Amino acid sequence: MNRMKQVSIRLLSVSALVLVLAVYAGCTADLPSSAQRGELVLTDKGASLAPIIVFKDAPPFTRKAADELAVYIEKVSGVKPQVIEGLPDPVPERAIWVGFQPKLKELFPKTDFNFKNPEEILIACDGRNMVIAGRDRWDPQHMVEKSYWPPFKKIEGWQQEFGTVNAVYTFLQDYLEVRWLWPGEIGEDIIRKEKIAFAPFEYRYHPRIRARWTILWDTAIGDVRGGVSLDWSRWQRMLLDSSDLMYRGFPSGHWSPVRKGEDFLKTHPEYYALQPDGTRGTWPPYGVKLCKSNPALWDEWLKEVEEQLKDDPTRTMFDGAVTDNSRSGYCVCDNCLAWDVPEAESRRLYWNGLTMEYVAMSDRQTRFANQLARKLRARYPDKDYYVLMDGYGPSLTAPLKNRPDDNVIVMHASSWFAEMNDKDQNSKVGTTYSREFADWAAAGAKNMWWRPNMNSAGGKDWGLPDVPLGRFMQCLRHVVKNNCTGICLSVFDHSWPTQGPLYYLMAQLAWNPDQDGYKILDDYYRRGYGPAAGQVKAYWTLMEETRNRTVDGKLAYWKAWDEAVLKRAAGLLDEADAVLAREPEIYRKRMAHVRFGLDFTRLMVETMELKKQYEVSKKQDPKIADRLRDHMKKLTSMLTAKPSQYMQIANSIAQNWLDPNKL
Repeated sequence: MNRMKQVSIRLLSVSALVLVLAVYAGCTADLPSSAQRGELVLTDKGASLAPIIVFKDAPPFTRKAADELAVYIEKVSGVKPQVIEGLPDPVPERAIWVGFQPKLKELFPKTDFNFKNPEEILIACDGRNMVIAGRDRWDPQHMVEKSYWPPFKKIEGWQQEFGTVNAVYTFLQDYLEVRWLWPGEIGEDIIRKEKIAFAPFEYRYHPRIRARWTILWDTAIGDVRGGVSLDWSRWQRMLLDSSDLMYRGFPSGHWSPVRKGEDFLKTHPEYYALQPDGTRGTWPPYGVKLCKSNPALWDEWLKEVEEQLKDDPTRTMFDGAVTDNSRSGYCVCDNCLAWDVPEAESRRLYWNGLTMEYVAMSDRQTRFANQLARKLRARYPDKDYYVLMDGYGPSLTAPLKNRPDDNVIVMHASSWFAEMNDKDQNSKVGTTYSREFADWAAAGAKNMWWRPNMNSAGGKDWGLPDVPLGRFMQCLRHVVKNNCTGICLSVFDHSWPTQGPLYYLMAQLAWNPDQDGYKILDDYYRRGYGPAAGQVKAYWTLMEETRNRTVDGKLAYWKAWDEAVLKRAAGLLDEADAVLAREPEIYRKRMAHVRFGLDFTRLMVETMELKKQYEVSKKQDPKIADRLRDHMKKLTSMLTAKPSQYMQIANSIAQNWLDPNKL
């Protein structure tokens, strides 16, 4: 009897345990198993489990980024999360929060939402919620900005900082592994995932390079000439930077006193540079210089700043740079001459009817910029305002006695982009441009902008494969080490099939120069071409080596890309095509993009050779003329037919050099 009672008790205990487990299982059946492990599950098996919540009245680019986040989650997982604007009631148990709103302090009590650094971003997950946010700055009364670039469209959604937007695109690239290799559908690469889940983490970052959009030409906000590259530039976190001066006109340096209804040359001739002939403001014909030691001129500059701020209080950078025509017409009054340093390196300078060796102008320009910067700080002590000056022409060398103030930006405008050993052509002692850049940093410049006047020694402007990948990495490391906070290149014309990997590399490293550039490229080849990554890498390595041989040997563009190189390049692409014969079609479409670039290169170098032969024949050989016209027509056809939106060369070349009617 006792034994039977014990058995009954045991059976009852087992039954109770089964019942308890069943009840527990019923309570947790709707919860993803990963939630029990502290993971935030965004999507799983075709179900969206976390909506996107963007703060109410978010600026246009922030709202656009939230919508794109939903689109790309759908592309990755097959299911699109709901986008909610403003704080929902009730608050979902799980959500992705885009941009800061007060509720986040409650949800993330240990997270610091006081963004202390310009453009700082934050991506964090606590196992139940995710926040994607950043330092956002905008003035609701000034969110429409006039573009200073033709056709002068209005810029809607203007902000001073776009931290949240860039945080979203960082999340898409680094956490959802989305790639935008080049603009357009085939340049996008997605890794499909049935489930998107994240364990708790926190990531913070702020870019040290704050001027990025001018890495590619015509990609300012509102510049319709950017075409398909505008979205790509935004996704790469280049377009929406915090260099507001750049949006308001290309800072090649043309500041001169301007006030409506007043001709300063007549009313204040003392503002302008005294010339050796005793006149002021008379030479050169353009790029007239100023009498920078004149305190009244500094006051006039500050008045102009005040007017600019009345019109647009969002400005933070103000131009105080030397006008163009950089070696001509400097002031020779006693006060300006006293600002120069006799020990400075000599430079050849020009005045009307006079050429002479004189000392570099770096100390004069720095002292002038400092005077403006101090007036700016005294007038607006609580503002983070900057003055831009040029290290340009006779100011490429660093100052010897004047240290740039902390709120001075030095835009170093040299002819150096990818060759560390390129020498300053006007230096009497053979100083390299890279050395001059570093000397400015050593002289105390804390905000250096790298603005090379780039030549086309590798055929860049002609759309040839001018891709100095390794050399660019070396040069970028150099400028970043020497206080570079801005990059302004002049000029890449969006020749994607022939120069695309360089653009991608530049964009990625501009956002985060601490990355390994070679790993970026390996990822580019792997994601773009799958099993044929090795062949495509070998192809671009060949293009890089050929370009470097062109520059190092000072060869004509068409001489380096000779038949042997072109045949070898075609063989590598043939190998890639063979590898991809049974692979997904997207790889073959991307290979066609590369093949287009090689076909263009072959046709271009053949055309260059024919043009040379035609000129040597003194334009008399009709057979060469006929072949040249045929090549010109084919090139024009390539540049005007699909995919011409990815292949641009300098307008002057396309309109003049390729015009068969001008033969």
